[in-house]
Amino acid sequence: MVTHCESCPLRKHSFFQDMTQDEVDKTQRFKSGELSVDPGTPILMEGSNAPQLYTALRGMGLRYKTLPDGSRQVINLIFPGDFIGLQAGVLGEMGHSVEATTHMTFCVFDRGDFFQFFRNSTARAFDITWLAATEEHFLGDTLTTLGQRDAISAIAWALVRIFQRADALGMVRSGTMPFPYKQQDIADAMGLSLVHTNKTLARLRERQLVVWDDGELKIHDVAELAAVAEMELEPLRARPLI
Repeated sequence: MVTHCESCPLRKHSFFQDMTQDEVDKTQRFKSGELSVDPGTPILMEGSNAPQLYTALRGMGLRYKTLPDGSRQVINLIFPGDFIGLQAGVLGEMGHSVEATTHMTFCVFDRGDFFQFFRNSTARAFDITWLAATEEHFLGDTLTTLGQRDAISAIAWALVRIFQRADALGMVRSGTMPFPYKQQDIADAMGLSLVHTNKTLARLRERQLVVWDDGELKIHDVAELAAVAEMELEPLRARPLI
């Protein structure tokens, strides 16, 4: 069954800002349907001019860029609530690719209605602008990490950020969250070799901070891991939901 915006399961999380009834109604009119895909399915391709925009409703995925030699830079991980395809909506084509890691369900929006949606709702237009600004801020933090943190601090930083996001979505149970990714994905995100990533994760495991096994990530002490990452452990800001 298609999920109505009125009963969206994501709205129960305090991580997402409250919506007025008018905002819910306008988002519902903007929504054109839903899409369910299997793991490994490409959702948007770099350079494509896709006719749809998406919000991840269920499941997890990856955003990445591919270099001419076939190597890959993972930009970030996709969680429920992420708005996808804004680049194509504004610039006409995607600057990166999006792929499902698990089975995923997306809310689908017609790109042709995008600017009408902006015109009809100042509040919703601001929300999308806020999401774009937050994404830019995150990429700035990532660039700082890649350029200035050593391997153990960089991976610790990434795992803290991932864990915080999962916790805000109610995905953490007894310090453990589902983590259906490969070590290669983290290596590609941090600009490290697979061997270096494996050794660094082993060091974190030896310090009894992190256990990543059988598709699950367990962090024993988030504050201590944040200290390894040389980052301040701050609560995530509530974000809009489109």
